[in-house]
Amino acid sequence: MEKRELKQTEKKGINLQDLLLTAVLLAAGAVLKFFVGTFINFFGMKPNFIIAMYCMAIVLIRPKIYYSLIIGIIAGAICQVFPGTPYLNFASEAAGALAMGLLIMIPGKTKGAKIGLAAVTTFISTVISGGLYTVLLFVFIKSDPSAMVAYVPIVLGTATLNAIIVSALYVPLMKALKKPIIEEAEENKSE
Repeated sequence: MEKRELKQTEKKGINLQDLLLTAVLLAAGAVLKFFVGTFINFFGMKPNFIIAMYCMAIVLIRPKIYYSLIIGIIAGAICQVFPGTPYLNFASEAAGALAMGLLIMIPGKTKGAKIGLAAVTTFISTVISGGLYTVLLFVFIKSDPSAMVAYVPIVLGTATLNAIIVSALYVPLMKALKKPIIEEAEENKSE
């Protein structure tokens, strides 16, 4: 019976539980960014909780690609509340979420590999989002492109911290949601 429910969910797309989970994670990311993000700072690098939470949502619900894009656009809208260059987050978060949606399709065979996959895909998605944001920022402020090099360690550091956050939350959230670890769901699909 679980196999049928899994296949029905895939055909319909995103369900109410997935939508609520995404909303809660994005809200938590915004609150954490506002209250905790300013206190956690390692040489200019701090986690971007909004990116980490939309990556976590995409890892958990494994939506279709266009839903990942929508999640990124919503995350970009949330980022407009925070100080920064207006509207650049729409493009950067959409690109990061789209990359996450594509990358999370990579199959893995063990639970450890899935946790590692979540961390690696979050790292790559954060680099894409932060990298695009940096490039757009320098294009719009007409700054010296060589100054972008200074942002590379900040983007990489943020990506590393986001990957750590997603790795730490992956198994507890899967268990809290009472979802099977992704390998089990994939094994059921193939049967």
